[in-house]
Amino acid sequence: MKNSVWKTFMELSLVRGIVPRTVFGLTAIAAIILIIGLALSKSKKRGRLHPLIVSLIAAVLAGAAGLLVAWLVSDVFMVFGVSLGWPVIMAAAACCALLGLLVTTIVHARRARRLMAAVLIPFVLVSTALRIDSIYGEYQTIGSLIGYSSYHPLSTSHMQKGTLTVDEWLREVLDGKLPPAAAHGKVYSVDISNTASGFRARTAAVYMPPAALSDTPPELPVLVMLAGQPGNPDRVFSASGIAAILDQYAKAHHGLAPIVISPDQNGDNTVNSLCADTTKVGRAETYLTVDVPRWIKAHLPVSRQARDWAIGGFSQGGTCATQLGPRHPDIFGSIIAVDGELKPTAGSVEHMVAEYFNGDRSAYEAQVPANAIADHAPSNQIMILGAGKRDARSIKNVIVNGQAGVKAGMHVVKIVVPDTGHDWHSVNATLEAAVPWLCAHRWGLGETGLTWSDYPRIEVLQ
Repeated sequence: MKNSVWKTFMELSLVRGIVPRTVFGLTAIAAIILIIGLALSKSKKRGRLHPLIVSLIAAVLAGAAGLLVAWLVSDVFMVFGVSLGWPVIMAAAACCALLGLLVTTIVHARRARRLMAAVLIPFVLVSTALRIDSIYGEYQTIGSLIGYSSYHPLSTSHMQKGTLTVDEWLREVLDGKLPPAAAHGKVYSVDISNTASGFRARTAAVYMPPAALSDTPPELPVLVMLAGQPGNPDRVFSASGIAAILDQYAKAHHGLAPIVISPDQNGDNTVNSLCADTTKVGRAETYLTVDVPRWIKAHLPVSRQARDWAIGGFSQGGTCATQLGPRHPDIFGSIIAVDGELKPTAGSVEHMVAEYFNGDRSAYEAQVPANAIADHAPSNQIMILGAGKRDARSIKNVIVNGQAGVKAGMHVVKIVVPDTGHDWHSVNATLEAAVPWLCAHRWGLGETGLTWSDYPRIEVLQ
């Protein structure tokens, strides 16, 4: 019973439902009551401004200051490496405005209103945090704040290997020789051995489509998907919505969909491995390109053909995808990168060369996506690059990496997602179009009848 209650609590949504509604509602009601109270109050001394006027002036000044600072941090100094986007800047400004009103009330109002204003401060801070989180889509549940995972371990001892091609399996299903696939796929946690790399990775997560869970599964395509930094493997499934996207595709295609696995490329939220073999963090590239594929092929019903494998990611994970995909065309036939960078970044180039590559500048340069693409040209890989429209820097990165891919002979698709920025919403919209397209046009899992222009949430750059 306790475990059930704890699980329910951990799975409460932070972006919709009872938690944000309750916090937003209580904050709004208390703020309205406080403002009405200030409006009904009287100045302590004749000739002074009314307490409400004083508080509102403080709110305007604090909001303006918050707007200026947030804009400078976001778009001028780019402290976080990317623009925060105007929705986040405005949320920060609104928070500062409310805090200005509350602090002024604490200083000038009478005891009851001072107490209410003091109590309101944490509610305003939590409301702002929830609003910003809903913009980014990073932390979807209460459990995601502390790294809680609701995914059960995958029992690989009971997992059947693929013995049929997709076409053979589909014919047997349609002929009634195999039972229909389940209605939904499942997400599990898995521990991947690091025999070749010795890299200390956290527990991975894997989506098994309905066809993979059948007693006689076919050899299915694989998508290796990397979260950003900070982030963890579970974040791919809790924030991107990819399991729901693939369940919908599988429902229309007799349970067929790719297996999606999210391994850990960093080892910790505070670490950026650069997805490379380095002296600072360890052999992350070997882990992702030797240990992970070896484990997948040994335990899951998957195709062995590179054209049936893809690597993708968001933000730092997207950068990794545009590094590792071109560097390992024998493993990955396709690449999906959303809001990735032009180069792996953890400080200045000089710092990375010294700390990560033992002073070898050429080893670092080989990891830069445009260089990796050129070094392994010509290529018949597919590269799908996405960016939120409010993330101007990532759009430029899409164009630059896309041009490098075209020059190398890749089939390149460049996607911009309206009304999103550097966030998981842009990932969701990109995957919603890119994964079914790959299923139909690259992996032979079944036509969708849709073209890029049929997906209303994206724009394709020419």
